[in-house]
Amino acid sequence: MRRVRAVITGEVQGVGFRFSTREHARDLGVAGWVRNLPDGSVEAEIEGESGAVERMLAWLERGPRAARVADVAVTELPVAHEAEFSIT
Repeated sequence: MRRVRAVITGEVQGVGFRFSTREHARDLGVAGWVRNLPDGSVEAEIEGESGAVERMLAWLERGPRAARVADVAVTELPVAHEAEFSIT
């Protein structure tokens, strides 16, 4: 199990980023959450099998079609054993 915090910058608000992230996370079977930050970035915590977390991080580097991702800053976190993925 692995848990990471990702802060995604670029044109990532107002383009369906959180909703697409939740759907992709559910497809991959990872838990955690995603939210908009006041500075225009998006923050997510992702937890699950290491390979699934890596696939989720790779998707975050692209995001949904309307997004223009500039950077994804990743920090490792302790596993929290969440059960689902939500928008907060």
